[in-house]
Order: sequence, then structure tokens, then C-alpha cells
Amino acid sequence: MINYKEKIAELIAPQIGELGKDEILDIIELPADSSMGDYAFPCFKPAKILRKAPPMIAKGIAEAIADAPIFEKVEQVNAYVNMFVSRDEFAGEIVKEVVAKDEDYGKSDMGQNRPVIVEYSSPNIAKPFHIGHIRSTVIGASIARIYDYLGFDVIRINHLGDYGTQFGKMIVAYRHWGNRQDVIDSPIKTLLEYYTRFHVEAEKDPSLEDEARATFTKLENGEKEETEIWQWFRDESLKEFNRVYDMLGIKYDSYAGESFYSDKMPRFVKELEDKGLMEEDDGAQLVRLDDYGLTPALITKSDGSTLYITRDIAAAVYRKETYNFYKNIYVVASQQNLHFQQWIKILELMGYEWAKDCVHVPFGLVSLEDGTMSTREGRVVFLEDVLNGAVDKTREIIKEKNPDASPEAVEEVAKAVGIGAVVFNELANYRIKDYVFSWEHVLNFEGETGPYVQYTHARACSVLRKAGEDTVAKAREGFDPSYLTGNSAHALSTLLYRFPDVIVEAGEKYEPSIVTRHIVDIAQAFNKFYHDEHILVDDEDERIAKVAMVLAARAAIRNGLDILCMKAPEKM
Repeated sequence: MINYKEKIAELIAPQIGELGKDEILDIIELPADSSMGDYAFPCFKPAKILRKAPPMIAKGIAEAIADAPIFEKVEQVNAYVNMFVSRDEFAGEIVKEVVAKDEDYGKSDMGQNRPVIVEYSSPNIAKPFHIGHIRSTVIGASIARIYDYLGFDVIRINHLGDYGTQFGKMIVAYRHWGNRQDVIDSPIKTLLEYYTRFHVEAEKDPSLEDEARATFTKLENGEKEETEIWQWFRDESLKEFNRVYDMLGIKYDSYAGESFYSDKMPRFVKELEDKGLMEEDDGAQLVRLDDYGLTPALITKSDGSTLYITRDIAAAVYRKETYNFYKNIYVVASQQNLHFQQWIKILELMGYEWAKDCVHVPFGLVSLEDGTMSTREGRVVFLEDVLNGAVDKTREIIKEKNPDASPEAVEEVAKAVGIGAVVFNELANYRIKDYVFSWEHVLNFEGETGPYVQYTHARACSVLRKAGEDTVAKAREGFDPSYLTGNSAHALSTLLYRFPDVIVEAGEKYEPSIVTRHIVDIAQAFNKFYHDEHILVDDEDERIAKVAMVLAARAAIRNGLDILCMKAPEKM
């Protein structure tokens, strides 16, 4: 496929000898208003170099490149050169490539199979998998898909929170007030009740905190009884977590959590000592980072127990030694910004040059309408309840609109669309944005939502079924692009052309919402094309060309939904 920006830069370069092709590429713009062309070249920067008025430079460039066959029209408007590409050639190139690549459209080999680790979700064992966890889970899963599309070898890690003093608290709570059968019957909700009660009781009896710390130290030392209870909590929690992951269609290559690194930490505590980076403070060991504008980082507490930062150092080195990663991406809430700044700085001070390849991808927080979520106080919304609620609502809508649909078909679509609505809602806005969870908002399927995009995909599939296998086969073989030059067809072609670049941008910015917004744009453009153009017309050549456009739009929407970890139903 022609790289239009590169081609335009090559045409303009001889007119401005003082600017290189790469500099010209950076200046070329994509006008927001299609009446201003498909591409525009502002002449302000060249004017400073050539010491001429910008409109004069724009006029000279426009006259010089106007006859290039890739353009339908080139015009000078004040300081801008506005370029309109040849529509039939443009549509022919793009639609042909999308149809040929189909499920591979948008994929590239830029990653050269280099390993990229994406750590995401990472819930705490024995605590509820609540709506707050959906952000890391689906943002991380989508970033992993983006890097798949870019040709990297992606390793998905769920760094379970299965270690730390909270497990001392959990074990103490279970021993004081626990009932084994209750844990078996409803593990997470029961353990949440114990955890909540622990903090209530500890307010009355502070000695419980000491008991919890002592219990965790026993766990760190591998005491049999503490280890068995901890392992049981971990196993029961994973059963609950995996049920939600299965609903979301999310899988991992590793569940190695904090406990996995418990025997690897002494090496790094010693390394910090040997390199003179650590000092004692009231029995605790810490690394001072004042020179870098950061607060001191605790490495071990006064009782000798380790902290998150110690385990993260061990985990990072293990990952480098095991996977030799090109990038090590952590999708973790913005609350942990300081932690990651300290941790990456410590890795640098330890002499690990690859510390720069460790990337923290922060995201905003989810709160409830009546305040911040709190596991300690038991104020949470379970993620599984949200997903089931969305499926239930979708099922009701489908039954109302399609009373004769088979139960199996209803259930399949209800799951795809209901769960997709929740996921899309998470990925539609910039990840760093905080938001308040609202049942009404999540279960609202009107407007620019996941169900809208999925319905558009189903509509395209319906058109292709009506067109028939023979017409679809001919559209795949070739078509006359002169039938794809209308405004709605050109707008759709333009969005299809930009789709691969959108994936690259989303990867560079770790921002799935860039893909989300683009497939909404494609869906809207396809629906306009659908309404403006008669697709299944009598003229065979015209019908084949327009069916080719439908094939291309369907492929891009389906691939976009795939990047968002959403299903693309063929019927709705």
C-alpha cells in the first residue's frame, strides 16, 4: 500500500532543499475538516528558513506538485498546501489490501518478535475481585493485544498479591473467628468478612496487629501451619478469579506472584548492602533517594520482613534473566506512581542499564457514588456481579426484540454484548482519567458504546449474507474502485487506511482508548456509507465494489474489537 505521507514528503522535498524528508513528514497534517483536503502542509517553518512569506511558498509548492498522479486536486489556501488524493486509486489500494489481509489487517512486524512483558490485573489473594480491578485487567489485556498486533512476543503476567502482612491479618482473623465450611462455600466473601472484622477488632485490641506481623514472619519462614492456610486461601481465590477471567476471555502465561520471589530477595538485599546503597534506620533498612527528589524507600522492616519494593526488584531481575525482555510494562494504578519512581531509580543505582526498559503505565481510580471503595470496610462492588448484570440486561433486550430467537443464540449474544459493553466502557476514555462507577452508566447501551460497534459489525455481516457467496468471492478477487469515490465511501476509506497507524500510536502511548475511538469512527462511517449508498444494486460491477468495501469495514471493526478483547457477533 502506498504510504501517502512519505510520497507527499518526497514530492515536496525538492521544493524546499533546506528541509529533509523526515522534517517535512513531521510538518504534514491530517485536516480535521475534509473540505481542507486529505493532507495539508503548513508553510510557517519553511518560511523561517527560506525567508519568504508562507503564502508565497505554499503557492509555489502547490503549482509544483499539482500534476502528480496521486492527487485529484492540490490548492493553496493562505499559508497551507491542501492536497486531495485521487479517490478511486486511494479506495482501490486500501480496500484491496484490507480484504486481502482480512484478520491480519493492522498487524505488522515492527516488533521483530522481541519479548515484551505486560503485567496486569494482579489482584490480592483472599480479597474480592471488585470493579476497581477491571481497569488494570482490561487495559493491560488490550495493551498486550496491541503489542501482539505490532509483532512483539508478548508474555502476559498476573503478579498476584499473594504475600505481605495482610496475610498475617487474614490468618489471624481466620483463627479467631473463622469457620472452614464457610470459606469452602463462599471463599472470597467470607474472607472479606474476616478481613473487615480484623480491622474493627484491632481498633479495640491493638495487640492483634502484633499477632498479625508475627504470623506473617512465620509464613515468610515457611512454618507448616501458616503455609498450609495461606496456600488454601490462594487456591480458593484463584478459582474465583479464573471464573471472571474466563468471562472476559483473558488468559495469562504466568501467575507468579509476590510469593514466588520470597526466596530470591536475600540476594538483592545483600547486593544493595554490598553496593553501599542501603542504610539502617531504627532497625529498618532503607535506600535514601533525596538526591533524586524522592522519599526514602524501605527495603526491610525492623522485624526483618520485606516490602513490595524488595519483591519488585527481585521480580524485575528474574524477568530480565528469564525472558530478556525488550520492554517490561506494569499496568498499575496511578496511586503507585511514587513506588515505581523509587523502584526504577533503585534499579538504576544498582547498575541495571535495562531499568529504562521498565515502564509504569498508570491509570485513574474508580470510586463509588458514595465514596472511595474500601476492602477494609467491605464497601466494594464485585466485578462478577457487574458482568452478570450486564449479561442479564442484554438478555432481556434481545428477548424483547427477538422473541423467537433460540435460547442458545440469545445466551451467546448476551454474553458477547453484555460483557463487551462493560469492557468498552472501560476502554473508551483515557486510562489516566478517574471516574465514578455507576450501574446506570455501565448498563447504558445507547450512543457510542460497545454494543453500537458490535451491532455495526453484525450489520456488515448481514449485508454480506444477503449479497451471497458468489458476489463476496468476486469482491475478494477484484473490483472497480471508481464506484467507491463518493463522500461517504472516501471518508470510510480514509479511516480504514489510518487503522494500522492508530495501532502503532496506541502502542507508543500505551493507550487503548485511541483504538476504541477509531473503531467508533469506522462504525459511524460505515453506517453513513450504508445509508448513503445502495450496496446490493443490480449492476454487478458496482455491487461487487461496494461489497468489497463492506468486507474491508467488517475486517477493521472485527480486528479493532479483537484488540479490545471483545467478541464480534455476526448476528444481533
